Amino acid sequence: MLSSSNSSRQPVTLGTGLAMLVGFVVFLFGLFFIIEGGVLVSYGGSWYYVLEGILFLTPGGLLMMMRKPLGCWLFLLGWALTIPWTIYEVGFDWIGWLPRLFGPTVIAILVAISLFALNGRKRSA
Repeated sequence: MLSSSNSSRQPVTLGTGLAMLVGFVVFLFGLFFIIEGGVLVSYGGSWYYVLEGILFLTPGGLLMMMRKPLGCWLFLLGWALTIPWTIYEVGFDWIGWLPRLFGPTVIAILVAISLFALNGRKRSA
């Protein structure tokens, strides 16, 4: 017989499992941003990558791996903040936008899809 604490846990479905996988990718992405952003800071560069990495790593990636939709929203917030930062850094030169926005945008699409899976899990509970 299941205890009351185990009966409240929802099974991992294909959608939530993929969302957890995307959360792990977000976690790794955040770790990369923190490490490499720290290198840039040591050369006098912007702190933005370090701060963005913390947002992706801690609340974004970890919450997504715990199947919490808030993690998706935090990643998407970080992605949205990347756009004005990019404009501030390079203006409207689209070549300068590519390294700053391509990777985060691809992951943001996966995170947005994951949000549907995680919200669907909540509704079915």
